[in-house]
Amino acid sequence: MYKRQDKYTISLKSLSEGTHSYEYTLDHTFFSEIDSPEIQNGDVNIGLMLRRTGDTFELHFDIKGHIVIPCDRCLDDMELPVETEDTLYVKFGEEYSEEGENLIVVPEAEGTINLAWYMYECIALTIPLKHTHPEGMCNPEMETLLKAHSAASDKISGDEEPVDPRWNALKKLKENK
Repeated sequence: MYKRQDKYTISLKSLSEGTHSYEYTLDHTFFSEIDSPEIQNGDVNIGLMLRRTGDTFELHFDIKGHIVIPCDRCLDDMELPVETEDTLYVKFGEEYSEEGENLIVVPEAEGTINLAWYMYECIALTIPLKHTHPEGMCNPEMETLLKAHSAASDKISGDEEPVDPRWNALKKLKENK
């Protein structure tokens, strides 16, 4: 999970009724301490508006910035803009549980919630399935290797023999993109 949990832990029990605001900046330190290899680095600002009504809490996150992830094509780092909003509902109960996509129950005796992993997941969910540099921006060395080993290539390792004809159907699909 996250090594320095105190910075992202909110004591819900001690909050008065009403609206409270928090600001977080997630940087290299945050992403390196989260136990997930997908996001390498970033500079993300999070505005949190927390509204307490009795024993229920509505947490609205406004997330903006950029993250650094590996390009699917060349594996070099690439910057990806992040801009999203999300709402999390929290209520007190007997023990910790996730009761839905955006509803968490925290033990009333404990009365705290750590938001580090939730903020990370909000950011990670913005990453598209395919994330590549814009055309022509990939590492040229890797592009050359990819073209040499691509099924669309008409040669194998520089030999003059054509690629197995069974690959032609895949080559047509790739060319139609």
